[in-house]
Amino acid sequence: MSTTEPAVAGGAPPDPNAPSYLSHKQIMVVLGGLMAGMFLAALDQSIVGTALPQIVSEFNSLDKLSWVVTAYLLTSTASTPLWGKISDLYGRRPLFIAAILTFLAGSVLAALAQNIEELIGFRAVQGLGAGGLLSLAFATIGDVIPPRERGKYMGWFGAVFGLSSVAGPLLGGLLTDGPGWRWIFWINLPIGAVALGVVAAVLKLPHVRRSHKIDYLGAAIVTAAVTSLLLAVSWSGPDNGWGSATTIGLLVAAVVLAVAFVLVELRVSEPIIPMDLFKGRIFAGYAGYTFLLGFAMFGALIFLPLYLQAVKDLSPTRSGLALLPMIFGIFSASIPSGQLMSRTGRYKIYPIISAVLVGGAMVMLSTLSLSTPYWQLAIYMFVMGSGLGLSMQITVTAAQNSVPRKHMGTATSTMTFFRSMGGAIGTAVYGAVLTSRLTEHLGDIVPSSAQNMVGTLAKAANSVDALHALKEPMQGWALLGLVEAMGDVFLVSLPFLVIALVLAIITPEQRLAGRDDAPKDGEEPNLETSAAAAMH
Repeated sequence: MSTTEPAVAGGAPPDPNAPSYLSHKQIMVVLGGLMAGMFLAALDQSIVGTALPQIVSEFNSLDKLSWVVTAYLLTSTASTPLWGKISDLYGRRPLFIAAILTFLAGSVLAALAQNIEELIGFRAVQGLGAGGLLSLAFATIGDVIPPRERGKYMGWFGAVFGLSSVAGPLLGGLLTDGPGWRWIFWINLPIGAVALGVVAAVLKLPHVRRSHKIDYLGAAIVTAAVTSLLLAVSWSGPDNGWGSATTIGLLVAAVVLAVAFVLVELRVSEPIIPMDLFKGRIFAGYAGYTFLLGFAMFGALIFLPLYLQAVKDLSPTRSGLALLPMIFGIFSASIPSGQLMSRTGRYKIYPIISAVLVGGAMVMLSTLSLSTPYWQLAIYMFVMGSGLGLSMQITVTAAQNSVPRKHMGTATSTMTFFRSMGGAIGTAVYGAVLTSRLTEHLGDIVPSSAQNMVGTLAKAANSVDALHALKEPMQGWALLGLVEAMGDVFLVSLPFLVIALVLAIITPEQRLAGRDDAPKDGEEPNLETSAAAAMH
């Protein structure tokens, strides 16, 4: 016999096949709980980025900088489909609480880390919780708000990301310059306690429990596949050579495991990523688009603070404030586009413009030099932020609108999975490109009479403090090599953004459903019908 969690407004248990859309007042109450949890995860992304240069300087490990981010993205990537599937079976609220507790446990451990390897491992624990916080929040929105109305409420999520993005760099800088970088993790505890209290008090949603089987085998295989790929790109290749047996072995393992994952998902009764989702052109198109945009965006988010602190010699606090133009770009694009999407029911144009703007920003960022004025960099960052703001929530809404309600949590977490996987792979690729191109550029920059200094200068680039301690002309050589290598990093993203633009153009558009368009009892929208009926 099925049991239900109490609805926000009380009343009879909902029909499992009928939408449980809430009134505006009820939605605002639920949003309070969701935004509290999302703020926790979103703040951590921006607060850590500003402190990374100081962290790797203390541990003398610039070559492992990307792994502090990659480990976080790896676990959040691999876990998001599982969070979504389990929440479809057990309900969003208990899983959201579990995600907060996991995230806080990782924060405590990261604050206590004694070396870079420990920090990377504990960031992985944080990522495990963050994967649930972000994917479950969007899945819950899909449960209680009609697709046509989601745009105006997504603006609130844009506000959360905007606030966290403004507060994160500033707090990260103040804490790093003040009590130390470990406080960027300790500060999560009081924020997490507030989030827990709000979620426990207000996030009470209707849910019908049903018989279930968790696809643990699929979760294990997809984790192994992503891990093999990331190890090949960010660890084995740069260290052992791209043609080494270890690198080739890891790449082959990643491909074999990916194929095995698809075969397992086609056979199990409760797959964590139902392959049927990809029969719909809208879902498949935006899943690919999200992966590619995630690949591109994390390069800018990671390496811009490094440029500001190492090349422009800004303190962590000032570098955090210097990122504000990107934040304003995200904020100024996400809320108006969400409102327009709700008003018109149309969304296709926004991902197209997004890919163009992000690609243009990457070209601009690749021209950065030692003497680039800040006002010029601010324009580049604003363009980047505007591009990201035009697609972050819109692609999720479009994907949700194209799948049956019973797959809402799974579809949402799968979109988050593809964005995180793109970010994790992109971060690893960018780290490998930076490391290899830095040595090559230094070889070209350093005079032939001082070529024996190349290795020393490349090693000095592992620490912002070490770079600034170098005497001229060595410091000038090292910084020029670093800037040139960063330019290569930004250009690497362009082919992927071109493919994203093509996907945005060819992916069909389906009118966003409103309250009156909800399926009747016992009905579910069909993926094939949705794709066929989509507007071109």
